[in-house]
Amino acid sequence: MTRKVYHVTKTDSGWKGKAQGGQRSSSVGNTKSEVMKETIRIAKNQGNSQVIIHKDNGRFQEERTYPRSSDPRSSKG
Repeated sequence: MTRKVYHVTKTDSGWKGKAQGGQRSSSVGNTKSEVMKETIRIAKNQGNSQVIIHKDNGRFQEERTYPRSSDPRSSKG
């Protein structure tokens, strides 16, 4: 089964959460934390999904996999 990937990125007017390859944003907001919360909620409901969180400058910050048991890496982080 293919994993659905979402990216949380900064825009000129705030932040957005968008499915990779999607046309529209799944979540938009003024703060990173509110967009992260909503994007993570969507990802958890999808099952077998991943949220990639970016910094203000667009660089990678963090990756989260849902459900946790589907994470292929065995790391403490």
